[in-house]
Order: sequence, then structure tokens, then C-alpha cells
Amino acid sequence: MKIANFLKQNIVLTVAWILAAVSVFFVPPDKEYLSYFDVKTLLCLFSIMLVLGGYKNINIFTISARVLIKKLKNARFLVMNMVLLTFFSSIFIANDMALLTFLPLTILVFKQCGKEEYIATTVIMQNIAANLGGMIMPFGNPQSLYLHSFYAIPLSDFVLTMLLPFAVSLLLIVLFGFTVKKHPVELVIDVHYDLNTRKTVVYALLFAVSILSVFNIIPYIIAGGIVIAAMLLLDRKAFRKVDYGLLFTFAAFFVFASNMSRLPAIARLVTLLMEKSTLLTGVLFCQFFSNVPSAIFLSQFTANYRELLLAVNIGGTGTLVASLASLISFRIYSAMYPKKALVYLGKFFALNFAFLLMLIFVSFINIRYIL
Repeated sequence: MKIANFLKQNIVLTVAWILAAVSVFFVPPDKEYLSYFDVKTLLCLFSIMLVLGGYKNINIFTISARVLIKKLKNARFLVMNMVLLTFFSSIFIANDMALLTFLPLTILVFKQCGKEEYIATTVIMQNIAANLGGMIMPFGNPQSLYLHSFYAIPLSDFVLTMLLPFAVSLLLIVLFGFTVKKHPVELVIDVHYDLNTRKTVVYALLFAVSILSVFNIIPYIIAGGIVIAAMLLLDRKAFRKVDYGLLFTFAAFFVFASNMSRLPAIARLVTLLMEKSTLLTGVLFCQFFSNVPSAIFLSQFTANYRELLLAVNIGGTGTLVASLASLISFRIYSAMYPKKALVYLGKFFALNFAFLLMLIFVSFINIRYIL
């Protein structure tokens, strides 16, 4: 029973390791396996999640959100605030962490306002916002962090590549917010937390150390050691907040992607597709295999990192499996409202594919006239 529950709760991780295991039969283990794992990506991601776990333990995100929510007067501002808060926070704390932080708060707030009819749409828009907001910086999404490390993409080039779809995403989210009616709301939030100023400042410094390692300003081994040692002293419970499933999912797909790239038939087929259109191939792969494993796998077949970077970021919208963050939001919502899961999925697909089609069009313009 415990094994079955684990498999249900970690579907992406389970599938990743099944694929990795199957690939081993086609490519038996050899010395090249040692070069499969991008240690820098894994350690940087672990360090960032560890610091964010510390922040979560001192309730910094809840405190910040509560301050903003108390000033809102109607449903439109409340929806836009929660969605934009998720959008901008995903730049710094990654898409899945942004959702894990703000989705439960969103549901709680609307319940206390007596406006539960807004929850499904808000959660879906937060999901879209989390996937698209993080695209502007290398550390905003796991797939971006991997590609930034794999291709050694300069920061200026990274930002220039993602700036137009990021700006259009923000514009579309704001425009959607204006479709929400301005029904009056009265928030009653009883939970109050005092700000731990000392830990807030220390965690900010540790976060800065983690980010500097992403850009190779501080060696990632040294930065990781500093963060781990500091968190052992400050808050050992933060280690429980790290998404180890995501790290092991990365490791599994490193094995699967590297093994598949060594199979001549697979390599020829994917190379042909990538030559036709790296952007469309990347987006298509994301819809079936999720954006993180797609980034890892497809990076083995192209030097065109700009189109691949665009593809695996905008490709996070679309199907439910296009992004791990989408599975997180669906899991949270369906656990609280199991009878409304199908209605949620209908709205999810409508909104996500509307954003995806628009962003594909924008990305082609970006590739043709800007990059």
C-alpha cells in the first residue's frame, strides 16, 4: 500500500526512473555514464531549494502576501494580486516553489472571503504565471537552469532571448485580470506571524551566494558547501522542504536522455525534427514528456539553444504533463475539490492552449526579427 501511494504521488519521478531503467537495456552501463550527470545544475538547484525551505519555515512568503491582501478591496484585485505575486515570485523561487507557497494561501483566502467560485480559475492562472514568469532568469525554472549550464549561455543573451515572450506573457495575464468582475470582498485572515529579521537577511545572503554560483562568479562546490553548512546551523528542518523528487527526476532523465542520444536511429530522427524546427519540436516534446526532461533530452541534438530555450519555457503551458508545476497545482486543487476536477481540467486546457498558441506566434516573431 505504501509503495502504491508513493507511485501515485510521484508519477513523474516513477516514469523517469522506468524510462532510465529501460534505456539501460539498450545502452549497458560503461564509463561514459559518469559524464551523464550535470553536478553543477543539481547542486545549484539543491542550494536554492534549501534556502527557500528556510524562508518558508519563517513564513516570509505568507507574511508578504498577507500584507498585500489586506489592502485589496474587490475580487478583481485579489485575483490579479495572487496571480501576479506568483508570476514575479517564480523569477526568484522557481515555478514549483511559487505554486507550493501561494496556492494553499489562495484557496484559504477565497474561502475566508466566501468567494470559492474564483478558486479554480485563479489556481489555473497561477499555474500559467508560475510557468511563464520564471523564464526571464536562468534560475527561474529548472529547465532554464539546466540549459544555462549546459550551453554556458551569457546572462545578457539569455535575457534578450526570453524578454519578448516574458513581456507578452505579463501583458496577457494582466488583460485576463480585467475580465474578472469587481465584486467586493472582505478578507478575514486570523493567522499572524512575526518577521524574523535576522534569518531573513541571512537567507537573502545565502540565496545571493547560490545565484552567484549559477553565473560562475563563485565556484558551485564552494557555494553549495557554504549554503549547506549555514542551513545545518540555522535550520535543519529546511532540508525536509527540499524537493528531492525533482532532483532524482533530473538524475533519471540525465541517464535516459544520454542513453537515447547514443542510439543511432533515435539520434537521426530527433536530429531531423530539430533541423526542421527546434522551436516546434521542443514545444511538442514538452506536451508529452514535460519541459524539464525535454530540455535534457533535446539538448543532446542541437546547438540552437535560443529556440530550445524558448520551446521548453513556453512549452510548459498546454497539457497537464507539460510542466511539473501543472501537476502540482492539479494535485492541490483536486485534493480539496475532487468533484470539480473535470471542470478544472476543462478550464485548464482552454486557458493553457490559448496562452501556448499566442506565445508560439510571438516566439517565431522573436526568432525572425529580434534574435
